[in-house]
Order: sequence, then structure tokens, then C-alpha cells
Amino acid sequence: MTEAVTTSRSPAAATHGRWQPLGLGQAKITGGFWAPRQSRNGEDAIPSGQDQLETAGNLQNLRLAAGIGAGEAIGPVFADSDVYKWLEAAAWEYGRNPNDDLLKRIRDLTSVVAAAQREDGYLDSVVQLRYGDEGRYQQLVWSHEHYCAGHLIQAAVAQARCTGDRALLDVAIKLADHLVATFGDDKTVDVDGHPVIEMALVELYRETGTTAYLDLAKWFVEARGHGIIRNHGHEPAYFSDRVPVREATSVEGHAVRAVYLAAGATDVALETGDTDLLDALKRQFEHMWSTKAYVTGGLGARWEGEAFGDEYELPADRAYAETCAAIGGIQWAWRMLLATGEASYADALERMLYNGFLAGVSLKGTEYFYVNPLQLRGGAHADNGRSPAHGRRGWFDCACCPPNIMRTLASLDGYLATTCDGAIQIHQYAAGTLTVGDTELTVDTAYPWDGTVRITATKPVAVQLRIPAWADGATVNGQSVQAGAYADVTANAIELQLPMATRVVGADPRIDAVRGCVALERGPLVYAVEQVDQDANVDDLHLLPEASVAASHDDDLLDGVTVLRTRGRTGTGHRDGWSFIPSAKDDTGDEVDVVAVPYYAWANREVGAMRVWLPRA
Repeated sequence: MTEAVTTSRSPAAATHGRWQPLGLGQAKITGGFWAPRQSRNGEDAIPSGQDQLETAGNLQNLRLAAGIGAGEAIGPVFADSDVYKWLEAAAWEYGRNPNDDLLKRIRDLTSVVAAAQREDGYLDSVVQLRYGDEGRYQQLVWSHEHYCAGHLIQAAVAQARCTGDRALLDVAIKLADHLVATFGDDKTVDVDGHPVIEMALVELYRETGTTAYLDLAKWFVEARGHGIIRNHGHEPAYFSDRVPVREATSVEGHAVRAVYLAAGATDVALETGDTDLLDALKRQFEHMWSTKAYVTGGLGARWEGEAFGDEYELPADRAYAETCAAIGGIQWAWRMLLATGEASYADALERMLYNGFLAGVSLKGTEYFYVNPLQLRGGAHADNGRSPAHGRRGWFDCACCPPNIMRTLASLDGYLATTCDGAIQIHQYAAGTLTVGDTELTVDTAYPWDGTVRITATKPVAVQLRIPAWADGATVNGQSVQAGAYADVTANAIELQLPMATRVVGADPRIDAVRGCVALERGPLVYAVEQVDQDANVDDLHLLPEASVAASHDDDLLDGVTVLRTRGRTGTGHRDGWSFIPSAKDDTGDEVDVVAVPYYAWANREVGAMRVWLPRA
């Protein structure tokens, strides 16, 4: 039997339906690419993360605030937030793979957090210990009090959904009620220098139905860009406070702050039906993605201020591209996908997930990059604790990225699919199961190495499959479908074929740092050349423009990867004072083999020269 297959860039818009994320346990990754990464995260990273928080003093701060022992606050003012991100990761992991030891860890730490909370709902252990009650919200631009509250609320919602426990949710509700009573018109008119509270309050509204939380989230979004931070004596662009959110045309300033705010604003637009706000966020995302995002999906070009740069300011070797920014970008893209049903947001999410995010964690799962450049020169000196020249590290003094990675991997199942009007939309391809009502779908795939995705359902079901923009020539059950859109099919047996041809991608000529260079891609993966795989010096490599690129899978390399091989040339000329003398035509260097591995896997064998963008000979 041949089923009719149609395509639409935005089936949600076409049907006027709203895509709903699948609930806990409805989407399960059971094998393939992501399953071992989730297992290492749960078995190794999350337990060791709690140990790191103990060593760093984060947990001791909460004990002291709870009246357990004596001492002074340790670490940065936002130290509590890393604890809450860990608690969220632990909750999602328990929901994914319940075990008694993890539940005990969650409950023991939750009891300390509850004991540290003040009677009126306020909670921030560092502020309580260093400044007392009179120090509350006195330096909100830098104090991260709402930022910490936001991560607590997100952890509490995850804990309630995954364990059934309400202990942390009760803390979160009490804290949110305190915020509602404290901030807003005719109250304290102020905003936190680091957004995330907006996302958290909307999620708490979804969990409890309390509209005051949604109203406050909206107020925080609308308060941006009206001089609050400038009036505190600070330059507002860094804090995404220079222009009102609904008037902004792009993102600017600190990258993580910017995308967290945008994600929270998207949540507000979703829940209030504010189409004008959503249209503004569409413009901002499009501008960011087309002018301020790296080919890896990395966000943030500048070390100074961990910030977005100007349009096309995307240096490869000085890229900051913080791992947390990729996570925030994933969160924003997901919300834009839910709001619009447009395939481009799922494509963006995939690029960030497999490249900008995944490079931030080692194959073992317990070492991390804070910064993710697209080039490291041979012999680079590690002049900063976050420098990738160190290789991935077990922890950082500012440890926002490790627990953020943990919670993202533990909750990854939730990004796979949605449901609307009885249909199932599959956005990301992973081996596993999807359950909606009495229908279960089994997804069998070796993606991203292989483009075959087989889906078997217990009965015929309407499915909408994302066809990535790079997948020209894709078919569903033998019928051609449009790339960059969703393919609609109703069946109980579906076979999606995504062509996995290698792509040689040219850099936008407006990006001065890599003008004339190319990068290699295959499927959703961006590739890099590492010194460990080359006979020639990576810093001197040029790709031959006429050379073909061959792909082969190596099960024994880097946990199993598809390797790309092509030909290049070394020898570029020499300097004479300030002048560069190109090589003569008859002396253009030696031809050499060039081997490329997925960018996410670099620096897992040794730390050496690496490049994503390579000049063409």
C-alpha cells in the first residue's frame, strides 16, 4: 500500500493547532547515538557533579543559611544556581531512570534548601550570609538573586513532575509569591541583570495555574529597555536592557543573558497569545541566526563580556561560544518551534545540539569546555582558566556550564517530538519510543551516521516528520519530500531516507576572519581537522578545491564516528618583514591527506591544533 505524503514548512500554522510537548515517559531514547551519552551523564556526571559542588562550597553555603554549622559564604554570588541546575538534572535523570540512591540525594539536598528559606519566602544563601536581610535586592544588576530563584523554580517543577515530590515545589511557590509581592508597578521596579526568572515563572504558571506568576514574567519582560539598568549606572546593552524586547531587531550583549531573556519572552508570547511580541522574537532569532551564529551553532563572538559581536563578527580562533549560550539557544529555538511550527527552528536546534552544545562535554561525560572556539593553533598557551588549550576540565570556578549540560542531557527526550490534534510531530531523530494515547511508535535509526529512520506504530497514525534543510533528495516511503519542511504521512510503517552526502560549505565573505575558507559537514554534524590525525601541520593546511571527500565509519575511533577524508596542500609562502610573499606556482607545497572528525569529538585524544574553517588552495 502506498500512502500519500505531503510537505509543509509549518503544519502547525496550517492547521491552527498548537504543538504540545510530550509528557514524562512518552518520549524515551533507548539506543543509538544519544543513549550512551545519557547513561554516562546519569551514572558518572551527575554523581560527580554533586561531589564538585561539595568541594567548591556551594552546598555548604546552603547549610550555613539553614543554620547548620558556622562560617562564611564561599564562591560567587550566584553559587546557589549551580546547585539548582544540579537538582534539576537529578530530577530529570530520576524520571528517565529511577533509582533509590538518586532519589535520596535529591530529597536530602531539597531538605537543606527548604531549611535555608526565610519565612517570607526569600532565598539566596550568599546574600543572606554576606549581607543579611538588609542586603536583599540592593545590587540586583549583579547579584543574580532572580537568576538563582529562576533555577530553583525550574528544578522544583522538574522534581514535581519526575518524582511526585512537592517539597521543592512548595519552596518555589513560596519564593515566587514573595517575588509577586515585591516586584512590579507600584512595588519595587527593578530587573535582575541575568534573565532566567521569566522562563521559570511561566513554567511555574503551567504547573500550578497561578496567573500571578505569568503576569510577573510578562512584567519582567516588558520592563526591559526602559532605563532601569542605565539608571543604576550601568551600560545597558550587556544586560539586554538597551531596547524594549518587542522593539529589538537582534540580540546583543552577554550571549547567555540575551538568549535566556528571548526564551522567556517566547514563553510569555505563547501563553498570552501576544502575536506582536512573537513577531519581534522571530525577527531577532532570524537576525541572530543569519549574522551572529557560528557554523557550529555557537553563540557569542567576544571573550570580552562573553558577548555577541556585531553582524558577521565571527572570528574562529577567538570565538567564545559559551556552552551555556548553546543551551540557551536550544531552549529558545524549542520555544519558537512550539510557537510557530516552522521547521527552521528545529533545524537550528539540531545544529546547536550536535555541535555547539555537544562539544562542551567529553566522551566520558565528566569533563567540560566552557568556551568552544572553531580553531586552536598549535602550541597555544592556556592563559585563562577557561581556555580550551587546557583541554576539557572537570569543573570551573564559575561552574555554570557543567550542571547546565547535565540537565540538558537528562531532559533530552523531551525535545524529540510533540503532538497536536491527534498527530505526532517528530523533530529530532533518535532510537527510542514515542507514546501518545494508546499508540506507541518505535523509532529505529543509527542517525546521525546513517540517514535511514524506520518508524513502526501499533496502529496507523498521522505523523509529521521534519526534513532537514540540508536533506535534498529525501524520501518518505519512497516518495520525494521537500527539504526544510515537514512531511505528512499516515501509516503504521514509515521509512524516512535522509541523504547523507558530505557538504563543502563556503564561509560568508562578510565574515572577514574566514573569508575564502570552507568547512565540511555531513548530516547534522560539522567537522574539524585535528593535529593528531594529520601528517602535516594543521595551521598550514589548505584544501584542494577539486578534491573529493570520502566518508567511512570507524567503530573504534572516538566511540564510533564517521570520518571524512580529502586532499590538501601545505606551504603558503613566507614573511619578509611585514610583507607576505606567496609561494611560487611551482612551489606550492606538498599534497597531503586530510582527515576530519566531528567537531564535537575534538580534544578527546590530545589537545592540539584544530580547525573547522580551512582555506582552499
